[in-house]
Amino acid sequence: MKHRIVVLGAGYAGAYAAGNLARRLSPKDTEITVVNAVPDFVQRMRLPQLAAGQEIEAPKLADVFADTGIRLRLARVTAVDPERQVVAIADADAVAGGGELGYDTLVYALGSHVADHGVPGVAEHAFDVAGRPSALRLRERLDNLDRRGEGGSVLVVGDGPTGIETATEIAESRPGLSVTLIARGELGARLSAGARGHLRQACDRLGITVVEHTSVEAVEATRVLCADGTTLASDTTVWTAGFAVNPIAAAGGLEVTRNGQIIVDRTMRSISHPNVYAIGDSAHAIGDNGRPLPMSCASAGYTGRQAIEAIVGRLTGRTIANTKLVYTYNHISLGRRDGILQTVDDEGRAKPTYQGGRKAAHVKASILKMALWATSHPTYGIPKRKHRLAAAPDTTAAKTLA
Repeated sequence: MKHRIVVLGAGYAGAYAAGNLARRLSPKDTEITVVNAVPDFVQRMRLPQLAAGQEIEAPKLADVFADTGIRLRLARVTAVDPERQVVAIADADAVAGGGELGYDTLVYALGSHVADHGVPGVAEHAFDVAGRPSALRLRERLDNLDRRGEGGSVLVVGDGPTGIETATEIAESRPGLSVTLIARGELGARLSAGARGHLRQACDRLGITVVEHTSVEAVEATRVLCADGTTLASDTTVWTAGFAVNPIAAAGGLEVTRNGQIIVDRTMRSISHPNVYAIGDSAHAIGDNGRPLPMSCASAGYTGRQAIEAIVGRLTGRTIANTKLVYTYNHISLGRRDGILQTVDDEGRAKPTYQGGRKAAHVKASILKMALWATSHPTYGIPKRKHRLAAAPDTTAAKTLA
């Protein structure tokens, strides 16, 4: 009987892991199934561009996984039962229904979604760019404002990288709209002084109004209410104030952190269930600097690579290499012709130097292009001989190579 590997989620982390496992493990011994709720690969890092009105490539997963031996199941994950080693799903195709998928090794890569932090009105009245459908809804809303020909106000709540990118993309692509960015503290507080200055200049150039040291306590249809009692009018409010993970892992009994991330060891294996691996935003992974890796595309790549090494090593009896788990920079787009590349130290603090302008924008564009290419060609460089499984795959402890 073949060893069943089930990968939940086909974002940057899940698609990368599935493709590389298919590249390195023999199909004579293993079968790989990817479960994803939508049929397309979503370039999540480019969703602010999509919302702003730009066309963003979305390869069909059926095409991505064609000729790889990977089975694609379009379905929504509703539950995980690690004791029975099954995943409950609800198929996107109502005719097919749902049911359960059994697994021997589970790769949990369900990512994250927008966090409303319990603020009233966010779910009812705010837009977000955490997924392709929500980004398209925001795009339609902005199209409607443009069609009115009377301008309109857009409030972006949250000044993290997603908020900054959303505000700058909208302001650049839709100059007829008035864009305001609400920052809880100082704008770009985690950046170096030089990078903060560059960011402020970019906002001024794009006509973005910045409101600092302001917390939003409620979102209504045409305004937001602030903690200091002030109100800000808004035709469209975009909520980018953080992300949260799916509660499915916690509900299934996996050991998780307070925010629901699966606690993993150095090889990305769940500390409570050794045949479950978590990668990307779903994982609470400790980096080489002793600090938890942040939710980011870079972390998806690093945790995905480590999980691949661990799974292949344990199943084939090979020594497991410890890959890098690092967090070295923040890369923020400021529209299509500007950006900031901010390096950080081992404590996650901004270093004094940064790179800004067109060169930084080009570097990020290259990173996004490479990420899309790697996902669209999951088994590029297939070895002539794929690894066969050991007679008795190791599902408990394993040798590691530091």
